[in-house]
Amino acid sequence: MNRFENFFLPDFSHVYLESAAKKYELTNLCLDRFSNSKVVEIPDYKTVFNRPGQDFQTQKRSMKLILAVKKPPYIYKGTNMLQDGGMYPSANIVVFVNQEDMEKAVASEIELRPYPNDPLMLSISYNTDLLAFENILPMTRLWIEYSKTQPDLNLEIRSKSTMFDPISDIESTKKVLLAWTLSPEKVVNENELDTPPLIKRLKAVQKAIRKGWRVRLCFDPIILYSGWDKDYLDFLNQIKSEISFNKIFDITVGVFRMGQDYFNRIRKTKPESKLYYQTYTNEAGVVTLSQTDREVVKVFIRENLSGFIPEDRIHFWD
Repeated sequence: MNRFENFFLPDFSHVYLESAAKKYELTNLCLDRFSNSKVVEIPDYKTVFNRPGQDFQTQKRSMKLILAVKKPPYIYKGTNMLQDGGMYPSANIVVFVNQEDMEKAVASEIELRPYPNDPLMLSISYNTDLLAFENILPMTRLWIEYSKTQPDLNLEIRSKSTMFDPISDIESTKKVLLAWTLSPEKVVNENELDTPPLIKRLKAVQKAIRKGWRVRLCFDPIILYSGWDKDYLDFLNQIKSEISFNKIFDITVGVFRMGQDYFNRIRKTKPESKLYYQTYTNEAGVVTLSQTDREVVKVFIRENLSGFIPEDRIHFWD
């Protein structure tokens, strides 16, 4: 153990409570869960979450919880991703507690969906990991229960966690797609700080499949580096040995991509990370791999999954 480790307070030793968030049920659940934490009332969550001079890696050693009220808009237009909290400039965690407001926004989006004959597909955990937080606040459960009241709503719940057990008592539904982001162990160790190893994620996938859930595997982002093809071949072979591909709903594949402004900011905060110092191209304000490298990834995935899953169930972000 690092000799300075004991100088850090435990995670969630402090809960920062936005004044407007005090009246919500999720707030009460959270404060009951962390009854020994020091509660600090604040006027606006951004005074803590967006303040300048934060050190992400230091904060990660002692994360704090921020309870706030989300203001409109609630949904990323065009991509149908719900803004349900997350970790951005800070390692501290924001939870938006006004669940009913977000549900009303989703109901409105269902009515306005461009293809009325198809249900709305909403990703509620794209920039966050709600399932990883489920043993603290039952937000995944709340969204699954809500989806069952909306005939024209389907959900994708994406995660890197192993936290399937907290929702294992819920009856599976075709309206919900549980999606696990999977990466080789080298990528996890170097780029996915404090996330579970691949083998534990695969065990969670297996549990979900056995319970009858629709499961999506997300190889996203695939990262290119010296020896990447060997690591990803071993990775795919491990998945083949652990998971029955005929029981997988589909697979999505993507490469590194990030908005230029955010890329520039995060690069300054992570000078030790090789990920942000590779050769990329800028396409309409998005930092990503070249078209040639993206084609290399597509060919690699198709060749190494041939015979295990139909090609029309492999989808590439481009």
